Amino acid sequence: MDSPTFEARAVQRHLRKSPRKVRLVADYVRGDKVDKALAKLDFLKKAAAVDVAKVIKSASANIRDKFEEERLDNDLLYIKEIFVDEGVTLKRIQPAPQGRAHRINKRSCHITVVVAKLQEETITE
Repeated sequence: MDSPTFEARAVQRHLRKSPRKVRLVADYVRGDKVDKALAKLDFLKKAAAVDVAKVIKSASANIRDKFEEERLDNDLLYIKEIFVDEGVTLKRIQPAPQGRAHRINKRSCHITVVVAKLQEETITE
């Protein structure tokens, strides 16, 4: 049998932000080490940066709980996958002139983060 794969995931569902705006933040930290990604998100002037950082912290805590015998610090973990899916859309109306109504779409999204342990050959770079 092969060795266990050191990875864990965290999902934030029904976040009331547009997926298009959250994807900008997710693309910014994709593939980075966890500690570097959290540092980058601290200085990013986007509202979604707080929510993405929260999910990354949750995923790194999940991997520590899953593999308690291993010592997994944030500098040994990297973001293997991060993606933002579209959630439910709340349809609302805005009154318009002459008795009409314009539709307002209040979008939501789901953030999924998978963190994994860096491989030993990658650390020696």
